[in-house]
Amino acid sequence: MAGYRNSSVESLAHSAGIRTISPPVAPIDFEPLSVLIATPTLQAGAADSGVVELTRMLASAGHEPVVVSRGGRLTREIKATGATCIEIDMASHNPAKVLRNAFAMARIVREHRCDVIHAHARAPAWSAYLASRMTGVPFVTTWYKGFRQQNAFKRIYNGVMARGTPVIAVSDQIAELINDRYGTPWSRIAVVPLSIDTERFDPGAVSRDRVTAIRRLWGIRDGDRIVLVTGRMLRRKGHHLVIAAVEQLKAKGLKDFVVVFAAEDQGTRYAGEIWDRVLATGSNDIIRMSGPIDDLPAAYAASIVTVSAAVQPEGVQRAVLEAQAMERPVIVSDLAAGPDVVLAAPAVAHERTTGMRVAAGDAGALAAALVRLFSMPESEQRAMGTRGRAWVRSHFNAEAGAALMLKLYAEAAARQKAA
Repeated sequence: MAGYRNSSVESLAHSAGIRTISPPVAPIDFEPLSVLIATPTLQAGAADSGVVELTRMLASAGHEPVVVSRGGRLTREIKATGATCIEIDMASHNPAKVLRNAFAMARIVREHRCDVIHAHARAPAWSAYLASRMTGVPFVTTWYKGFRQQNAFKRIYNGVMARGTPVIAVSDQIAELINDRYGTPWSRIAVVPLSIDTERFDPGAVSRDRVTAIRRLWGIRDGDRIVLVTGRMLRRKGHHLVIAAVEQLKAKGLKDFVVVFAAEDQGTRYAGEIWDRVLATGSNDIIRMSGPIDDLPAAYAASIVTVSAAVQPEGVQRAVLEAQAMERPVIVSDLAAGPDVVLAAPAVAHERTTGMRVAAGDAGALAAALVRLFSMPESEQRAMGTRGRAWVRSHFNAEAGAALMLKLYAEAAARQKAA
């Protein structure tokens, strides 16, 4: 992976089935770095959560993170690390504002003597790329998912994310997508799996009172099983397919379960369509729309399974990893999570599975998977959950991921100074 030679990380990558690209690079000491991190918001989603984790890692290692975004509810977590937060409308797609943001970022780079500019989404990436060209500071990008490319304009717009040196992908699946679409050399692509805080997401650390509070918040009756669906209320996340699956389960006479959408609706038309369908089908007795949950560990602990029915490539979804860390089985579409995220048949033997995988867009297959899970003995569900936690702890290790990220930053800065 971009020149990183460390046996623990390379063995981690190998066991996870992750491609490692390692051209020779001279050893680099981890001198204190100042990193400008650009993200649209600090509200919800993979990029926002990824920025929070990255900031914690940098601050705890003695480096200086400077986060530029439009802000949001996660800002307080960033500030708690001691990082600098600067609010600029980095979510804007307006070309004039993107250019103004580039000049603003260039000023920030000079004021904070930043060694690296790291973009986590497309709109801020264009400003970050221009700021990099103005200042000569290396430009790094992270891909959390595959972007839709409906036309030539979208291809150009998305393409800024392939201009990083390096380009960081959160999974091998995303790395291959970047290489296929843009011909980005493997020597410039580094796979850095997401890291999960397995101390926070530890079923043993969640009290019964916290679980009871979550069930009360959602209005769940005693004995009802909870199917948890996380992620923003966007069409690509497949919430409509979950509703279609629920309709099929109701038609089969299944009951004693509740589906909770713990999702940021963002006031989109799709969110309105979802609720209209819930009401039109009379599924409001089974489906709850809770919005974001502050106590996520308790939400996972209260549920029997976490579902992601994504209909577009999602890379690595943090919620899928968090659920497995909480010893809960997961059901995912084949676009929601690859085999490097969820162990599922037929890729692995049944006794090694951590969840189930179904075809994207197939509500019938999702309904059938839920029936299979509901029919499993509790001991089998627990065993699947136990394997999931072991998988996350061994393959999404925060220490190894942090070491690799710091190495990539140091190499980028060293190459720029040597140029």
